[in-house]
Amino acid sequence: MIATLTALLFAHVIADFVLQTGAMVKYKSKPSIMALHTAIVLFTAQLATGQIAAPELLALAAAHLAIDIFKTYGGFRSLTTFVVDQIAHILTIVAVALYAPDLWTNGAWSAYPWLLPLIALLTGLIVTLPAGQYAIAMLMRPHSMRIRNNGLRDGGRQIGLLERGLIFVFVLTGHPIGVGFLIGAKSILRFGTASRDQRIAEYVIIGTLASFGWAIIAALATQAALPFLPPLGIALPSP
Repeated sequence: MIATLTALLFAHVIADFVLQTGAMVKYKSKPSIMALHTAIVLFTAQLATGQIAAPELLALAAAHLAIDIFKTYGGFRSLTTFVVDQIAHILTIVAVALYAPDLWTNGAWSAYPWLLPLIALLTGLIVTLPAGQYAIAMLMRPHSMRIRNNGLRDGGRQIGLLERGLIFVFVLTGHPIGVGFLIGAKSILRFGTASRDQRIAEYVIIGTLASFGWAIIAALATQAALPFLPPLGIALPSP
């Protein structure tokens, strides 16, 4: 069951946060875009499990479509809605993994157990980077209208990706103390700008804490999952 769950979670984050473009999100209310996304959900689930004709994967794609229809046509676009939407998707994945726990075992990739920890690491990295970027952008959207941005185009986005990526590496390699140095370095570099405007200071603090918190939770969750999977062949510290 754990192997199937790992594969399906990987397929989900690939479909929702890697292969789903900004344009697809914007025009998802169009039936053609909704159908395309659903097809991608089914394809990634088939590819990740090594199964082509499993009816459980068709049911999973149908459930994903139903959740997306409810969210899209209901006009729900807040951070809370995003979290609830992802919880609903994860619950359907857990349900399928419980109902058909042998999807991975009977799939094309079962002879390569080392793929499972690699998939878990990639899932954690995707959750940390693009999924985290999307969630934090939604959190900061109400505040960004009051902030004048004189920096580089997409500079904040790139900084966020880099800091979350570094946190993920620090935690997974057993060097969480590096997170503290990262916080200190960012505080020093941002001090001059933030000290001149209270709104900017608060904006930076909220964004930084959200970004760091998201990355730490994603990294710890990934680290906690690895002992339940076959060894990757790379020595990682125990959680």
